[in-house]
Amino acid sequence: MRVRIIFKLKNRGANLPFHHQFILANFISDIIENSSDTSFSDYDFYNFSGLKGQTRINKNGLHYYSSHVTLVLSSPKQEFLDFLLGEIFKKEEIELGELQLKPESTELEEVDGMDNEMKFICISPLVAIYSGSNNADDKRLVSPESDEFSDLLYDSTMERMEDSARFTKEQLNSFNKFQFVPDQGYLKKLKERHKKFARIYAVSEQQERHEVRGYTLPFKLHAAPEVQQFIFNCGLGNYTDKGFGMLDLANVGSVKRTVPYSFSNTELS
Repeated sequence: MRVRIIFKLKNRGANLPFHHQFILANFISDIIENSSDTSFSDYDFYNFSGLKGQTRINKNGLHYYSSHVTLVLSSPKQEFLDFLLGEIFKKEEIELGELQLKPESTELEEVDGMDNEMKFICISPLVAIYSGSNNADDKRLVSPESDEFSDLLYDSTMERMEDSARFTKEQLNSFNKFQFVPDQGYLKKLKERHKKFARIYAVSEQQERHEVRGYTLPFKLHAAPEVQQFIFNCGLGNYTDKGFGMLDLANVGSVKRTVPYSFSNTELS
């Protein structure tokens, strides 16, 4: 399930770092940790985008000049999203970096069912690392065209699907088809223009910041529909609860598939 929060930007012209997932991650984790409702204190099966709006790039990062900005939140659990929305809409004003925001409305993204082959784009960087790796390994460049890259994504996905307790052992064992196929035309164009699809990003974890390599590129994924739906809701790769690995469907107009969403902010017992 995916919802959008539309915020009014009270100080048009303010800036955010180009990659500001760590600011959003701290904002969301603070909401969860400081809420009187402890139902989701250990819940991490969610994902979120960067702040979307009309921007220009300057020396300070992203210069926002639109009157509104949007944040996409996703999770397989509607109760969690309703909880998070309820906490956010209790606030008259929210400060994210230099931006002063007021939550105004919410929308639900309506998406058709998933198939065995889906084409995605990354709307936040994708991180593919070994579980328990050190900081140096986290910054190592792994070619998206390699089997290693696909295997890293498969391993992290299966680990998270198992941890979610939403699938039986038999189901998990049946999800053995998984192949990440990057868009070759996109990679060729970037190479010709001497542009990068992989950069180093900061991650905050347990009050400490370190660096990881993130990848932004369109790709096809061959996997079971249940796996496709899981990564669409929870993100793909590592650090998805930090805002990495958020995907969107390629060649689909997202504006055309949204409807107003009224969330329940009743606290769970």
